[in-house]
Amino acid sequence: MTTADRPAPVVLGAAPLGPDEVVAVARRGAAVTIDPGALDRVARTRALVEALADDPAPHYGISTGFGALATTFIAPERRRQLQASLIRSHAAGTGAEVETEVVRALQLLRLQTLATGHTGVRPVVVETYAAMLDAGVTPIVREYGSLGCSGDLAPLAHLALAAMGEGEVRVVDPVTGVASEPIPAADALAAASIPPLELVEKEGLALINGTDGMLGMLLLAIHDLDVLLTTADLAAAMSIESQLGTDAVFAADLMALRPQVGQAASAGHLRAFLAGSPMVASHKGPEDKRVQDAYSLRCTPQVHGAARDTVDHARLVASRELAAAVDNPVITADGRVRSNGNFHGAPIAYVLDFLAIATADLASISERRTDRALDVARSHGLPPFLADEVGVDSGLMIAQYAAAGIVSELKRLAVPASVDSIPSSAMQEDHVSMGWAAARKLRRAVDGLARVLAIELITGARALDLRAPLSAGPATGAARDLIRTVVAGPGPDHFVSPDIEAVTALVVSGAVRDAALAAASRGDATPPPTPQGGTP
Repeated sequence: MTTADRPAPVVLGAAPLGPDEVVAVARRGAAVTIDPGALDRVARTRALVEALADDPAPHYGISTGFGALATTFIAPERRRQLQASLIRSHAAGTGAEVETEVVRALQLLRLQTLATGHTGVRPVVVETYAAMLDAGVTPIVREYGSLGCSGDLAPLAHLALAAMGEGEVRVVDPVTGVASEPIPAADALAAASIPPLELVEKEGLALINGTDGMLGMLLLAIHDLDVLLTTADLAAAMSIESQLGTDAVFAADLMALRPQVGQAASAGHLRAFLAGSPMVASHKGPEDKRVQDAYSLRCTPQVHGAARDTVDHARLVASRELAAAVDNPVITADGRVRSNGNFHGAPIAYVLDFLAIATADLASISERRTDRALDVARSHGLPPFLADEVGVDSGLMIAQYAAAGIVSELKRLAVPASVDSIPSSAMQEDHVSMGWAAARKLRRAVDGLARVLAIELITGARALDLRAPLSAGPATGAARDLIRTVVAGPGPDHFVSPDIEAVTALVVSGAVRDAALAAASRGDATPPPTPQGGTP
């Protein structure tokens, strides 16, 4: 990416962030600016907090301890130490570093809540978080530590610790995305001319009491799945075509008999991707003796469509969360300071788990289509394992093993995290969401799905070539031609792993999907309209 390619700045505080804005900041280094009206709101609510701080009566989060210590009054002269101690003790993450894009999403979403004026922080806190994002100061956050209630305490505490000039960070170039080696946060802040924060009443709690980590990972997963869902339709079309399957079962009137939105969208893609295919036309009519295709071919729209509908449900939940101001206590519009339970991650955790189930099933049906292409008893005339010299070459036999191994892991990752709970904070937090864990396993599942689809695309491309002199349709042919720029066509065995990695990159970037959609739009068929809230 060049400076010219950097996305437009994202404005916070005037309206809830959109999903694409979160992705732009998290992945593409978009700058952020704070709406002046938001800073005015922040200043007004801060004045309310300061008035309560002077009140001799205790107020939770302002002049008391936290969690199980909520009834312990803290004298004014000890409150700054209280805030710093809260952050230092809660920055208890451990394990591998969390990905840069996740940390940037975490920073952005906490900043959005701070800018609502419902948390009681000073304007300087909002400005500091924005400056850190723009300077690429990315705190090191560890994988383990969050129970998803009260929100993502440990991950968010690592952000606050860095803003205080403590702990370690990486500095990410906003144009190249390249991250530095870990350096002390104090050095990074100094280099960016950002004064470290000294937290005062209420601010420590406001910086850590949110579901921003799990929400950020949900939004990134939805963005990726929007690409992978249409890519799955394309991979299925290549399998159906090269295995001499029928497109008749995807007719619009048949789909209308079961009015599921995602199913109709997937079937529309299949019709568009298979339109104009000489291979499909070659066996239509009375000469085709097959009564019906196997489920993995025939039921593609039903399975892919159910996954689409699941993603749209998750999108709805995410959109509500983007409009939320999650903190405890919160400052209400009429100036009250109220404790609440909005930090609980259950709404996000459930859909994260639901998406992991759908992701596993998408990969499972993809692997089954791949396996059919390699089995001489079921492929309708293709050579065993699509090998060049049967008996000497193994073809794509072990590529299917890789897909099968990934699918098996995805099934394990589909076991819900949100059904678990473990009490903490001396039984004050006695029911937690485990939403962060649900998000972490979904990220791994999405990566696995991309690789399984890449293997199906490699298999489908080779199978299409082996059907010569029959030719592929415009859309599947365009996808095959793009794959051929990074993977050789049929021939003797060669090193397969680089092929899978290269096609996975085409899948993740959306390039193979876009090539097929562009070719379909130039042909007789037009791709279906975009599903509600999604991308093609």
